[in-house]
Amino acid sequence: MAPRNFKKEEFVKDGDRYKVEFKIKEIGEGVDLIVERRRDDGEYELIQAEISRMNDSIFIFWSEPIDGRVVSDEYKQL
Repeated sequence: MAPRNFKKEEFVKDGDRYKVEFKIKEIGEGVDLIVERRRDDGEYELIQAEISRMNDSIFIFWSEPIDGRVVSDEYKQL
């Protein structure tokens, strides 16, 4: 799977945190997913975001909306 970028505007409020939704067919099953936040300098840093799966969707939760990307562990090893 190639990286899937997301933007702050894609997050929706969910209680005291924010979430962004992806379809499993877009990013895979979620077993080996890595979430990275885009820093102000354009580089990416690894974060420990909560990832949840329901039906055919994957949700990424964070305390605030962020720009970032989802990559698979397999992609990072190439």
